[in-house]
Amino acid sequence: LGDLRSAIDLDELVLHYQPKVDLRTEKIKGVEALVRWKHPAHGLMYPDEFIGLAEQTGLIRPLTMWVLKEAIRQLGRWRLDGLGLDMAVNMSVRNLQDAQFPERIAKIIETSAQSARGLWMEITETAIMADPARAQELLSGLNAMNIMLSIDDFGTGYSSLAYLSQLPVREIKIDKSFVRGMLKNDNDAVIVRSIVDLAHNIGMSVIAEGVENRDTYELLKQLGCDAAQGFYISRP
Repeated sequence: LGDLRSAIDLDELVLHYQPKVDLRTEKIKGVEALVRWKHPAHGLMYPDEFIGLAEQTGLIRPLTMWVLKEAIRQLGRWRLDGLGLDMAVNMSVRNLQDAQFPERIAKIIETSAQSARGLWMEITETAIMADPARAQELLSGLNAMNIMLSIDDFGTGYSSLAYLSQLPVREIKIDKSFVRGMLKNDNDAVIVRSIVDLAHNIGMSVIAEGVENRDTYELLKQLGCDAAQGFYISRP
């Protein structure tokens, strides 16, 4: 825990980026920023090894701010290089509970002299359903700042697209557990098709995560999914 607190202050963290591919054009449309910890003794550590600890102790707040600062800075560099990519950053349920979260993001954007153009925030369906009223308030605040919003891990939080249609959300990400099972389990394929159709009917785009092979990639194209992300396309 002490190491993690120091890592945030001493810039021992690094972002890796996983591309998202538009399934119509087969071109990269954006990336998801994923944090890694360059631990001096344990080497490169992945989020599963420290995000839970950060959430339990409150360090998730400064950690999220570090990620946002670095992601926005990288987004600015890419713009200067002529790369019109979007950048997605993950939100925690702890961020959802922080009434000052939109204000903190606004300060980062102002300090970096960047606009919010191209910045996406991803929040899990489970986190939204833990406090729907608070989620509505926070997401509305972020939307007012021209930050685009995506529901992550959709299909695991027992919500309905009817409820989500009331939120200022532009995209849903189908949970990888359904995507990975599509080729062997007809029920998973039906679920994916249903999510795609319903999301399109209420004006949302759909991205599938956890795409690990060509057959899954091609099936998603056939089902009308808008975008894909996963090891088949590129590791972070």
